[in-house]
Amino acid sequence: MTTVLFSIDGLRPDALLQVDAPHINGLRQRGAWTLQARSVMPCITLVCHLSTFHSVPPTRHGITQNSYQPFARPLPGLVEQIKKADQTAAFFHNWELLRDLARPGNLQHNYFSNTSYDLEHGDHEIAVAAADYIRREQPDFAFVYFGALDVCGHAFGWMSPDYLAQIEQIDREVGLVLDSLPADSAVLLQSDHGGHDRSHGAEIAEDMTIPWIIAGPMIKANYEIQRPVSLLDTAPTLTAVLNIKPAPEWEGCVVQEVFK
Repeated sequence: MTTVLFSIDGLRPDALLQVDAPHINGLRQRGAWTLQARSVMPCITLVCHLSTFHSVPPTRHGITQNSYQPFARPLPGLVEQIKKADQTAAFFHNWELLRDLARPGNLQHNYFSNTSYDLEHGDHEIAVAAADYIRREQPDFAFVYFGALDVCGHAFGWMSPDYLAQIEQIDREVGLVLDSLPADSAVLLQSDHGGHDRSHGAEIAEDMTIPWIIAGPMIKANYEIQRPVSLLDTAPTLTAVLNIKPAPEWEGCVVQEVFK
């Protein structure tokens, strides 16, 4: 079994209702989901991903911009918990700063290519690398990050025709990775933040509201989550899927209602 965390940078949940995205929306049909999950403030990429992987708000991890510095009070993240449980983790991403989501010595495989500004091919390279590796090595956990949508939003505007078309292209990349997974695999797909006009980072619904979708053999099908969900709940929920222990310092909770 492989568990995959997809992060689609800058994906607004209301956009999924306006595009042809059969793979992403198909995960909703065969899994549990909410289109009202919450990001963290400031809702910018590195900050959000550090909160996702360490299950604490920025006030705890101390990073408030797209520039990493060591935590004043160190705490283990999701990858460290996976390594501690003798499981394997692999990263596939096209934004270099995400290298700091895991401390050195904990990843089995790390694929980075600086392609997020290539709107036509950048995410495809990541999808191909992830699909090939997962099919060959079947890691316990894989993190797959697509960065082109955020770039598109900054260039053309959130909810613009170009932005919506980019989602449909990313949906095909998600499908490519899904096709590589063993039948008993689990998938969690989310965004880090939304956006408005050509920006994000404000404490408004357009920026703070994100999709959160989980599917797998142990997950309820076509189930809309009733409780509030935030980025802080992602790592604890994934540890439940992986059957490993969450870190005691984490502040998020397992979204128990998604499980059968």
